[in-house]
Amino acid sequence: MKITYFVEMMSSWCYWAEPTWLELKNRYAGRAEFEWKIALMNPNDFPASQAQCEWFYRRSGTITRSPFMLNAGWVEPERKGDYTAPNFVAEAGKDFGITDDRLRLALMQAAMRDGRKTGSIEEAVAVAANALGLGAVKLRASAESPEVQQRVHASTAEFHGLKVNQRPAFLLEDSIGDRAVFSGLVTLPPLVATIDAMLADTAAYASYATHFGSPPKE
Repeated sequence: MKITYFVEMMSSWCYWAEPTWLELKNRYAGRAEFEWKIALMNPNDFPASQAQCEWFYRRSGTITRSPFMLNAGWVEPERKGDYTAPNFVAEAGKDFGITDDRLRLALMQAAMRDGRKTGSIEEAVAVAANALGLGAVKLRASAESPEVQQRVHASTAEFHGLKVNQRPAFLLEDSIGDRAVFSGLVTLPPLVATIDAMLADTAAYASYATHFGSPPKE
């Protein structure tokens, strides 16, 4: 089966979901294919000030029982909600063979733990280049390329096509045509229960096919 994680680099709920994503990858290694895709937030989804962002961080931090509070230092009201840069940089990393989570996590850590203003393309590129040893000039050129930006907008459209609006979102698909979508949930148990059920159904179909073959044509 395939598990697709729709993520926004500046979403605190995506940050809180990262341990769940890691556990899913470890638990179902070899039994599922994993992929992450960018789902950009709308400009008006972002906090208008650091004080407002801190209010949201207190809420999500207490809900997740976090021992630390996230850092709102990345918020720049003058951007008017334009924080696409770290998302384009994360996507650009794929052009350099970085399809795992390292680059994403470096960008999220820099913004939401260290308060770095990664809404700036210069800052986002600097974080990525330093964390993974990438060439800053080539990385920025890729992040600003029409190809990368089109991929990000396409994956965002795919997210909206699921008829959900909360990130993180997880799309679960198996080989017998079943699909399940979770939007806004960051905890492990509901995902595990659904994945286990889908894997069990897939195995049952395979067992039946082994014993009885393909269905009659008429």
